Amino acid sequence: MKVKTKKILNYITRAGLMSPKIITIMITNQCNLSCSHCLTESHFNETANPISTGAIKRLIEESTHLGVEEICLTGGEPLMHPEWFKILSFACRHNRLKRVRLQTNGTLLTEFDIKLLCSIDSKKLMIQVSLEGSIKETNDKVRGAGNFEQVIQGLKLLAEAGLGQQVIIAFTEMQHNFAELPNLFQLIERLGIGSIVSGTLIQNGRALRTNKMEPPTQFQYSELLNHYHSDRKFKELYQKFGNIAALEWFKGKSHPATVGCKCIEKPYIDVAGMMYPCLLMPIEKLAVKNVYHRPLNNVLYEGLSLWAELSDLYNRRSVELEECNNCSGRQHCAGGCMGRAYATTGDFMNVEDRCALRKEVYSWKSKIK
Repeated sequence: MKVKTKKILNYITRAGLMSPKIITIMITNQCNLSCSHCLTESHFNETANPISTGAIKRLIEESTHLGVEEICLTGGEPLMHPEWFKILSFACRHNRLKRVRLQTNGTLLTEFDIKLLCSIDSKKLMIQVSLEGSIKETNDKVRGAGNFEQVIQGLKLLAEAGLGQQVIIAFTEMQHNFAELPNLFQLIERLGIGSIVSGTLIQNGRALRTNKMEPPTQFQYSELLNHYHSDRKFKELYQKFGNIAALEWFKGKSHPATVGCKCIEKPYIDVAGMMYPCLLMPIEKLAVKNVYHRPLNNVLYEGLSLWAELSDLYNRRSVELEECNNCSGRQHCAGGCMGRAYATTGDFMNVEDRCALRKEVYSWKSKIK
């Protein structure tokens, strides 16, 4: 029996959770790269079959009745799905969706692919391209030899086709590349790219297994804040293009976090048809199976029994975590991201891995004379 939409939305609210707004769908786990920091550890030899186009279309359609505003198509490398464009164009044509995001490493984009993207003619389409540095040595240390030149070529083609302002550069903050952020902003300005967003490296997946990459240090975060407040050009570029964790924390440190856990506002569905409460919680005990072969409302109804504790855990964190005591950013951070906490420690009731970085930002004082 199919659970009605109104009823499932009521159940979600009563559980203290947020109804889905952004759904991330892994349409294939194959990837042409083998990046040393990959959270999902995707690579070319993955054997899981790509999700059928019909199943994804049904999922997208049903999700919009729940109030979902954005669909994010990811992988692996989504361009390795044989019908990636059919899926993408279907989502972009859907009048109830506000945004459709294609997450790609940018290396497989051809002139023909870009013509296809231009044919969609929709401003709701966003193309997220990964880039881990402003020079090839830095980027290729993570993504492999020759990657930087391939990505830059793809970005140039997108910009020349008039899609540059719909491109988002996704940058993973690591010790070896963090200092390049100001130069990266200058690069995307020259290329005509619309924006850049960063996320701090999570030491899980391949990053944990290879042990080659480290997250930024407190000193590096402090130096970025100094640079932001002393370099007028960088500040202007950031205000135009940027969304960097350290700077957003600093700007928002006096504002309280949203009350309650945001799970399942951004659920994640993998190539095996498992739904998780968010991208950072691909945890077996929180997974609902067989998503592609039954109504989405029924999937969510089953998931509520698995996810009901998440809201209470979120609310307990900033109260019970010892590290939160006397922290000037306690209201803004509210214990941080419990998905990251679990990913790096295996326990929801530990501090997240960026705790020291957050404290550095919240306590930062200008060193400019």
